[in-house]
Amino acid sequence: MPGQERLRHVEHSMGTVFSFDIRIATGSDHPRVRAGLAAAVAGLHRVDEIFSTYREDSQLSRLARGELSLGDCVTEVAEVLQLCGDAEHESDGWFTARHSGELDPTGLVKGWAVECAVRMLASSGAEAVCLNGGGDIQLHGGPWRVGVSDPLHPGELVTVIEAAEGLAVATSGPAERGCHIVDPHTRRPPADGIASMTVVCPGLTHADARATAAYAMGERARDWLEALPDTEGFAVNADGSTWRTSGFARHLAALTA
Repeated sequence: MPGQERLRHVEHSMGTVFSFDIRIATGSDHPRVRAGLAAAVAGLHRVDEIFSTYREDSQLSRLARGELSLGDCVTEVAEVLQLCGDAEHESDGWFTARHSGELDPTGLVKGWAVECAVRMLASSGAEAVCLNGGGDIQLHGGPWRVGVSDPLHPGELVTVIEAAEGLAVATSGPAERGCHIVDPHTRRPPADGIASMTVVCPGLTHADARATAAYAMGERARDWLEALPDTEGFAVNADGSTWRTSGFARHLAALTA
């Protein structure tokens, strides 16, 4: 875009790929933005070190084993667990940070980490940021267009979202990782057979948790999402049919509206 330069970076962390696309106004403080990028990348790795359920020495693993108390952990652990508790309450238990009795906040922590990283870049002077963490996206500034993958036709898009001022887009479903989300009430795969659930709202912390909960809810998620502030949803059913909340159309790019 005129008057802007681009800075791109790809980082592997948390078992996934984080892709940064940063727009910098021509003549702005590039070293400061690059320092912000370095700090954001370091922050992602720090989150992995603290919250990984695969690292026996992570604070989360040690907390789960009773080797640490919550007071012994860094403050981010209490913050994330509080956010998980809030998400569980908001969703009436359809989102949970416990799986088969084990503490596991990964349904929220990646979105939270991405949102924190984008805030860091914005404060460093980046004019616009798109950070894609394993398919879930936090935007700052704009305009941006985000394609939502068709879960039934790999390589194709099912819709395109446009954001002028920043937005978060999170998608849950079995297409990429198999059926990793279960109905927390039955401990079985969701009964309604949704192929993917995309949630759009201002921050990825909420979008990530709400997409997880909504996918687990199935068809009943429509009314739940309608009632949430600043939140819209788009679902692809297993038979290829789709539904969306009443306000989702305002996020559609002109080419799909």
